Amino acid sequence: MNTSVQCPALFLTAPASGQGKTTVTAALARYLRDQGKRVRVFKTGPDYLDPQILEQASGQPVEQLDLWMAGPDYCRQMLFDAASEADFILIEGAMGMFDGEPSSADLAALFGIPMVIVMDVKGMAQTAAAVASGLAHFRSDIRCAGLIANNCASERHRQLIVDALPDDLPLLATLVRDPAISLPERHLGLVQASEVRDELEQRFGHGVQALLAGGIDHATLTHPVSFTSTTLSSGDTHPNELAGHPLEGIRIGIARDAAFSFIYSANLRQLTALGAQYAFFSPLQDQTLADFDALWLPGGYPELHAAALAANQPMKTAIQQFFQQDKPVLAECGGMLYCLETLTDLDQQTFPMLGLLNGQGMMRGKRGCQGMQTAVLPEGDIRGHAHHRSRSEGTPEPISYGRRQRHPAPGEAIYRHRGLTASYLHLFFPSNPVATAQLFLPSDRRFRQESHHVD
Repeated sequence: MNTSVQCPALFLTAPASGQGKTTVTAALARYLRDQGKRVRVFKTGPDYLDPQILEQASGQPVEQLDLWMAGPDYCRQMLFDAASEADFILIEGAMGMFDGEPSSADLAALFGIPMVIVMDVKGMAQTAAAVASGLAHFRSDIRCAGLIANNCASERHRQLIVDALPDDLPLLATLVRDPAISLPERHLGLVQASEVRDELEQRFGHGVQALLAGGIDHATLTHPVSFTSTTLSSGDTHPNELAGHPLEGIRIGIARDAAFSFIYSANLRQLTALGAQYAFFSPLQDQTLADFDALWLPGGYPELHAAALAANQPMKTAIQQFFQQDKPVLAECGGMLYCLETLTDLDQQTFPMLGLLNGQGMMRGKRGCQGMQTAVLPEGDIRGHAHHRSRSEGTPEPISYGRRQRHPAPGEAIYRHRGLTASYLHLFFPSNPVATAQLFLPSDRRFRQESHHVD
């Protein structure tokens, strides 16, 4: 038995990265919010940074949707829940419209969400119409609501594009070339939304004014979509939820500050659903740990704060003593770098870190590693992704390697030492709640399970 609810929705996509999807999505979200609409925005893929910007623009929580990492049932339920409370749903795609497996187009097609093509039209006119038309008609299972032309130079430029577009692909709006509209450039998120909040507010305002000047019309954006939720049989659990509360009574300390901020809201909800309590602490500012049973050190930018992390000896001592008690510690990417003996930043300065795991972490400029991987753990497989521009050396023998989504080569090394589980991988807890629960339990309460997938 299915229940459904209707809500206007649009999927913002592009022919490639760098076309201005986030700028346009943020401006649209703020425009609709200014119209008095409750806007829920989603970001395709495992992105931590764009959701921070989109959350500020919309004034509502922003979640990640990914068919591989989270699974279709999870995505379906998230959209249904949002449609049940929102006046409008926006989804920002990842990369180009058809890039990746699954792609943005796959997600839009599965849920019947009309796509809006965002294109940087600088240096082209009729060709922009040809490219947009080709994208719109490349697959029969997608529906395109129109084009938003970014970096449009003039009214004449706009008219040339309009005249060349097919009748079934209208030009919804243009955005002029204006540095005041573009969002701050980020090197792997070197600038986080919380650090430039006032500047973002100004850019959102400029973006809304540009959309209004460029012909945006609320009526042309309104495309109602039916979102469904499957009612499960008696005794079944909600998609990605676990019967019972295996983490009941477990209190988890989660590092969260300027150095550690890569935390999915979905992961926090999953910990709560498992019965855990959690509280945040700052490795930068705090001097002591509360009475925690487990720690989670998520990703972030420890390299930007290495001197301060190294100087906070009371916190380092507190975490080291926690580790010596063989209590569970999960360290992801930047959290893993914090657990190593030393960290060398982009200025080639080396600082002492926690030393929970042998090895040295070093930043390596623009070269890096990214991609979807499954963490192969004794407790079970948990899906996630890697995205880093550092390397580690002198580390111990890993217990396993990540399994890449589409490539046979071993993925990121996964380490375990005493109660510590550490890797470059960022885990998506709802992909396997059972295995996730085990990571935060004392070792004598853990069990091993067969490989589990969200397919």
